[in-house]
Amino acid sequence: MSRHRIALVMASGVASALLLTACGSSSGSSTNTGAAAPATTAPAETTAPADGGASTPSSSSGHMVSTNMLMSKTMSGMGAVVTDAKGFTLYRYGKDQMNMSMCSGSCAETWMPVMADGTPQGMGVQAKIGVLTRDDGMKQITLAGWPLYRYMGDTKAGEMNGQGKNGTWFAVNPAGKKMAASG
Repeated sequence: MSRHRIALVMASGVASALLLTACGSSSGSSTNTGAAAPATTAPAETTAPADGGASTPSSSSGHMVSTNMLMSKTMSGMGAVVTDAKGFTLYRYGKDQMNMSMCSGSCAETWMPVMADGTPQGMGVQAKIGVLTRDDGMKQITLAGWPLYRYMGDTKAGEMNGQGKNGTWFAVNPAGKKMAASG
């Protein structure tokens, strides 16, 4: 390989490393766009899977999931809760503010932000669906203004292992309110 190509490859690697370092995240600011407002297209790394449901990409801000559908499902002993298109329970974080995510870094590795994959829709969901822009530029889905997350400890659809976790994480109902702590 010529010296010129080696220099170009090395410069490209350094530039990529600097870009990734600059892509860290923190809390987000937002604008509630409502259910009918179009969401911007998610970056290529969060493309929708062939089944149109949800995917689980990874980025510098931790893990995240993307979906275009919020659904109401009845869970044993809890009543109606909101799930993503694959039936995974969605949660609210007690430290978030309306239209602002306070979960980033290691928090977002355990509690994966639910990103908009196109224009988010709802089935059986009464609260207004919106989208906020996180500090990393990603578009996170909100319900009644509250950012939504999926818990890494829920390994299959229908689980609610994050309910009441640390007294700050709660499954969300179709009205956008947090479910009462169980137990």
